[in-house]
Amino acid sequence: MEPMSLLPSAPPDDLLPTAVLFDMDGTLVDTEPYWIEAEIELVRSHGGTWTEADALAMVGTGLEDAAAVFQRQGVRLGIREIVDGLLARVAARTRERVVYKEGAPELVAALRERGVPLALVTSSEAPLAEVVLDAFGGPGVFDVVVTGDLGHPAKPAPDPYRIGAAALTECVGRPLERAGMVAVEDSRTGIRSATAAGIFTVGVPNMVPLDDAGADLVLPSLAGVGPEDLGRIVAGARA
Repeated sequence: MEPMSLLPSAPPDDLLPTAVLFDMDGTLVDTEPYWIEAEIELVRSHGGTWTEADALAMVGTGLEDAAAVFQRQGVRLGIREIVDGLLARVAARTRERVVYKEGAPELVAALRERGVPLALVTSSEAPLAEVVLDAFGGPGVFDVVVTGDLGHPAKPAPDPYRIGAAALTECVGRPLERAGMVAVEDSRTGIRSATAAGIFTVGVPNMVPLDDAGADLVLPSLAGVGPEDLGRIVAGARA
């Protein structure tokens, strides 16, 4: 399906998605500059070269997969040492200053108020996810949290979103139609993961263009997007 630039205008105003699954870094909060800063410092401290362009090419990559790339760039540390060091730095910077993506807090709050089941599906691990969850009001805001340290294949594999969708169904105690779910992503890797899991995917560019990334819909931001808008979007796609 070709990406679109405007919200569709059809069916009823009270229509809601069956669930919404959000990516975290670059989608809910703008942590990407913190990741880029940490990656550049890490590689350069081991005598290697790492640029912002290199970092942007890695957006959405699982942390252990990224750590293997840094090892090939000359970082003389183990995979877990690299991951834990980067996580600690980015979590600390995020705790100092949370930069919300435009419209994200309002959309999450509105979905929560309307009773739409919510999942956080991130390649980041628990230490950073906990900081972001606190910034959005605490762990209870999202019914399900899928982090990259749970042992499943990382994005772009469909596993994170499949796990999130299945866990939401279990959490609410009733069937949730996968075709009525919406995933919100800012990375090409994440879009591949969500679409492969059979979930309607809204791309919201952050630092990487998404027009040809395979999203079902591309929006410039989440500003002004409400629960009913997401309901109309996915219903229109199924019509």
